[in-house]
Amino acid sequence: MTMTMTTAFASAETVNFDDMKTGAPPTGWTATQTGSGTAKWAIEKDESAPSKPNVLKQSGQATFPVCFKNRTNIKDGFVEVKFKPVAGKEDQAGGVIWRVQDANNYYIARANALEDNVTIYHTIKGKRVAFKNTNTKVTSGVWHTLRVDFKGNKFTVTFDGNKVIDATDESFANAGKVGVWTKADSVTEFDNFTYGAK
Repeated sequence: MTMTMTTAFASAETVNFDDMKTGAPPTGWTATQTGSGTAKWAIEKDESAPSKPNVLKQSGQATFPVCFKNRTNIKDGFVEVKFKPVAGKEDQAGGVIWRVQDANNYYIARANALEDNVTIYHTIKGKRVAFKNTNTKVTSGVWHTLRVDFKGNKFTVTFDGNKVIDATDESFANAGKVGVWTKADSVTEFDNFTYGAK
């Protein structure tokens, strides 16, 4: 089984943000948002980072801040990130997005430290709709790992090494970009963004 997985993800890549300039959005990414407000995506230093010294931090306020990697185009594969919810009164969320068509059309899986749950959604024309969620402890100020494996219309969400959601959805069948996501006033840090095609 292990050998099969290794072969399947031979094309996996990890972005740890450590070679990028601090105080600016990540090079080669589209740092933007869905909806209104002003997202603020920037590379920052954090001594607690899983891979030191840099992280990608979102500290603005917008409906849904999104940041996706240019020149990615994956139909079936996986996306994984380490994230730390830092602050936020309305939300303390961190998520991954995949099959991103543009800033208004994509899938999301996210974990929320204020709600203690993990949810999977599709966002179509800027409107986000949940299609499955589960309650699980999400601790603020702590690094967590969130991963989604996707193939066809089937999605498996893993949180801190535990499979928490199996879901199906037909909204986006085509390949798209991968990236990260937050909500509202969430101040969230991301590190070790890994993705690959199957």
